[in-house]
Amino acid sequence: MRPSSDEFFLQMAELTATRGTCPRRQVGCVIINHHRHVIATGYNGTPRGFAHCTHEPCAGAHYPSGQGLEKCEAVHAEANALLQCKDVEEIHSLFCTASPCIHCTKLILNTSCKRIVFRHEYPHSDSENLWRRAGREWVHLGEKK
Repeated sequence: MRPSSDEFFLQMAELTATRGTCPRRQVGCVIINHHRHVIATGYNGTPRGFAHCTHEPCAGAHYPSGQGLEKCEAVHAEANALLQCKDVEEIHSLFCTASPCIHCTKLILNTSCKRIVFRHEYPHSDSENLWRRAGREWVHLGEKK
């Protein structure tokens, strides 16, 4: 059966997440333009030049997801994907395995992104309220069937 466009891009985000190097949670992100062309992908992991936490755990590696964030060295998947965009005004939709944290949501709000589609809710986040206040679409697709 042919998946919907949303499901297709979420599955791409799930594949992208497998490259994540944070032992707490692997997150993947896919960004598309209004033509439904992929313009960027990203996954969470340490900054360029740092050892991956899967090999040398950072101070935040053993905290539960959503806790000890100030000790975690990982750059979030959404931020890594945004860094790949040539023009953030081309962004139409962002697909992510987990809903964006408040910091990533603020970054995404400074783009032309109209929709965020995700599979899992981030452990603690006021992101949805902030996103909806801007009149943008927040879509939680939930677990695959």
